[in-house]
Amino acid sequence: MKYLSRAKRILQVGSVAVAIAASATVATAAEWSKPVLAKGYKVPRTADGHPDFQGNWTNASLTSLERPAQFGDRLVLTPEEAAQIEGTAADHVEKNALPTDPKLGIQDLPKDCGYGFSGTNCGYNNFWVDRGSQVTRVNGEARSSFLVYPKNGRLPAVLPEARQRLAAKSAAFRKGAGPVDGPEIRSLGERCLMSFGSSAGPPMTPQMYNNTYTIVQSKDTVMILVEMVHDTRIVKLNADHAPAGIKKWMGDSVGRWEGDTLVVETTNLHPQQSIRGANENVKVTERFTRVAPDQILYQFKVEDPTVWADVWMGEEIMSATNEKLYEYACHEGNYALPGILAGAREEERVAAEKGQALRKKTAAEVEKELEGE
Repeated sequence: MKYLSRAKRILQVGSVAVAIAASATVATAAEWSKPVLAKGYKVPRTADGHPDFQGNWTNASLTSLERPAQFGDRLVLTPEEAAQIEGTAADHVEKNALPTDPKLGIQDLPKDCGYGFSGTNCGYNNFWVDRGSQVTRVNGEARSSFLVYPKNGRLPAVLPEARQRLAAKSAAFRKGAGPVDGPEIRSLGERCLMSFGSSAGPPMTPQMYNNTYTIVQSKDTVMILVEMVHDTRIVKLNADHAPAGIKKWMGDSVGRWEGDTLVVETTNLHPQQSIRGANENVKVTERFTRVAPDQILYQFKVEDPTVWADVWMGEEIMSATNEKLYEYACHEGNYALPGILAGAREEERVAAEKGQALRKKTAAEVEKELEGE
């Protein structure tokens, strides 16, 4: 994993009050789908009369956050397109579950890590991967992406000044250190401190495995236990946000009820976290609505006018599961981190023997890499 991903997690966007004031609502035309309840469905309720979300849920899906280019502005897939995506995934799973030919050596494997996770650069093989077997369907419509806004299903452009701040803060954080100089420079996921990708969020989006959540609620609190690296989100109901100076892992989440929908607003993200480059001024709004005995419609909006040219909004389905949520014992078996550091020390030793110094990236080079993404 490149240290660049770590840089993304530690971005603290400078407060730009003028930009925030001027942003108003840049996506006035952006809307979520209106929740449609299954025919005859009656929402279960807790003792205090609110919808009951308790249980185990999964958001595993073949649908991705951003829309593949071939679908353009089209959010809804045809039945044939959905069937092709699901059929291709099933074929890959079946093919890559076959025993490896014992006559093959490592030199016969592809270098790149493809769909079946069979390349030499893969940290996992197909056995460990569980992305799901179906595309996401909202109100019966198969979706080409989680993003419903912007219309093209792609993340909005990152502002040039935000890229510059990211590069500068990355350089300041490292203080001349290289990406493998010590464990503190590695990503939070590699260090087993936080979930990989955006499993815990917010927003909560599926990864290549461990996409299960346990929800427990009381009159004044909702707890979301995340399978990936056992993160736990605590949502306070009908409460005030913590002071701006108090930053929390996964942010400070405050919920309220709008009819039968739980609305959660999150701010105050921890300075070592970021949401795709946004940190200090980012706000995430999530909506949870039970629409069927086995489904929660999960909707989200992410906004930070100091980072993106627009907001972005998405929708997923969380499906009930009878599967248990097992402890993600990450740190106990984390041989990757010492292996990465040991490999780097060996490279340094070899370079020293040759009288060479390993060159470390400058802030300008980091910025150039960001622009090339």
